[in-house]
Amino acid sequence: MLEHLNFGDIGEIKHNLPVEQLVEDAVNNGEGEIGMRGVLMVDTGKYTGRSPNDKFFVEEDFSKDNLWIGPVNRYVDEAVFDELYEKVKSHYEANEDGSGAYVFDGFCGADTDYRLNVRMIARKAWQSIFVNNMFIRPEENELENFEPDFTIINASSVFDEKWEEHGLNSETFIIFNLEKRIAIIGGTEYGGEMKKGIFSIMHYHLPLKGVLSMHCSANVDPDGSNTALFFGLSGTGKTTLSTDSKRPLIGDDEHGWSDNGIFNFEGGCYAKAIDLNPEHEPEIYNAIRAGALAENVVYDANTKEIDFTDRSKTENTRICYPIDFIDNSLAAMGKISMGGHPKTIIFLTCDAYGILPPVSKLSPEQAMYHFISGYTAKVAGTERGVTEPTATFSPCYGGPFLTLLPLRYAELLREKMNEYNVPCYLVNTGWVGASASSGAKRISLPVTRKIIHTILDGSIEQSDFIVDNYFGVQIPTALDGISEDILLPTHAWKNSEDYHKTAKLLVEKFHHNFEHYNIDDPAVQNAGPVLD
Repeated sequence: MLEHLNFGDIGEIKHNLPVEQLVEDAVNNGEGEIGMRGVLMVDTGKYTGRSPNDKFFVEEDFSKDNLWIGPVNRYVDEAVFDELYEKVKSHYEANEDGSGAYVFDGFCGADTDYRLNVRMIARKAWQSIFVNNMFIRPEENELENFEPDFTIINASSVFDEKWEEHGLNSETFIIFNLEKRIAIIGGTEYGGEMKKGIFSIMHYHLPLKGVLSMHCSANVDPDGSNTALFFGLSGTGKTTLSTDSKRPLIGDDEHGWSDNGIFNFEGGCYAKAIDLNPEHEPEIYNAIRAGALAENVVYDANTKEIDFTDRSKTENTRICYPIDFIDNSLAAMGKISMGGHPKTIIFLTCDAYGILPPVSKLSPEQAMYHFISGYTAKVAGTERGVTEPTATFSPCYGGPFLTLLPLRYAELLREKMNEYNVPCYLVNTGWVGASASSGAKRISLPVTRKIIHTILDGSIEQSDFIVDNYFGVQIPTALDGISEDILLPTHAWKNSEDYHKTAKLLVEKFHHNFEHYNIDDPAVQNAGPVLD
């Protein structure tokens, strides 16, 4: 099975084991323990999130004309990859604990025209549970002649002691060899590296085929129509708002937009668990059951009940589960996780400065500008030393996973918006009327859901619109069930001087960030905010 990797004897190969067996192995191996409602709880040690500074691509002729080399992707010499590959290979061949290897074969991409055959190799049972939950699980007959398009080898307990000599950032490494179609992971146990690694590959290949790859969630109307896309960085509500009891979920994280419509990359969901509220997020809470995986949560040693408010390990606590655990999902209905061409695009931001309106409409060029910018703002107090809102920009709302220049994805977005006449809205799930540091309250989730529903049912278009002085976006002046006091930032702020001062500060941050991309399209350049 692993002949293409040139592996020697690595002991027993446990291929696509049932989750029940994997859970039993994980408990017996001391990798985790069973918690509330049967969920397997594991800790990922030092790394409780991605390690973006440790991600590298082998420098090779095969990909050099396409790869975006810069702040996200960096080159490493092929000789370094080969040396570390031999170290990973030796680690598996040594098989010191006699556990062999767990191998998962499956798919990334619900659209069979564009899906990727993926092979994931791991030493730990819970890591195999993770990829089994997160990728599309094959039928028995699909395994008979399975050939991987890309393979990730997880060697989380292997470290690169020669990292400085190799020109790496630390002992941890995530290295992709696009020509050999292999990636190796060492020095980090964080499960998300495996799924995000495959997403990086999808973000490389799909746009070259004219397919827009997107870090977004998607849902549809109950009859399968009216597909909506939700873009947003962590903490903006992307997963929460797309997981809607009234609209079946296509997927919560990564999608492609082809000539066939929208398709989910994944077979599962990877939801943030911090402050998870069963009342506000019942679909996600109810997905916590046997077969799901909880990462880095804090729980009672006796009852095994999880304290979702406890941040002592990390802000990035996670629940990983198959997408059909969401009862109101296409997968749970036995349908393929695909939708038609979207009728609506929604950009989500948590604006801790309190400047952006709760909802506004964007032109295609403004959509490109905000897509490339990928703005949100961290709230003061969430990190040590942070006393004021901190602007965060991530191109295409998924910068760490992009492998091509952001403009490539933005051009595809505009092309498809124009071809299918898709409107785009910017929704602020953060603050309005004051900054977060003022002590003001964040826009409530029920209010945001009402706004989202006015977008999805089209009633927002019945409103009159005015143009924002700074950002040039169109703001609705009246929405049913939404207080007019919060729709217009100029009305929401009690202190006009503070509003203009803060707005100008945010505009300057947008300008400074956009300079990094050297966009020579005047229509896009002029679609950004201006100083009044």
